Amino acid sequence: MAKKDQTVVLNYRVIIEKDTSEKGRTIYAASCPTLGVFDYGESLDKVLKGIKDGIEGVIEFLTEQKREIPTDRINESLVTFAEIQVSPKSAQLVTV
Repeated sequence: MAKKDQTVVLNYRVIIEKDTSEKGRTIYAASCPTLGVFDYGESLDKVLKGIKDGIEGVIEFLTEQKREIPTDRINESLVTFAEIQVSPKSAQLVTV
């Protein structure tokens, strides 16, 4: 257990997806599924800063409420994609 004056590093999985706004601008959507934090930004730097601020805010709130703070188990996680075959009818409705 850490001493009171020492900080502890917590690791969280953050997923960032590139998207396009209604005005045609590139935006980035970030999510931290473990804490339910989401943010958007016009650049990777901005979205990373925003999602980190959000994560820190949730941790502060949980600390104030004396509630458990969930973390990701990085060594036990696997992130992958699933390839799904769909009908031509469904394929016509896919957005890229």
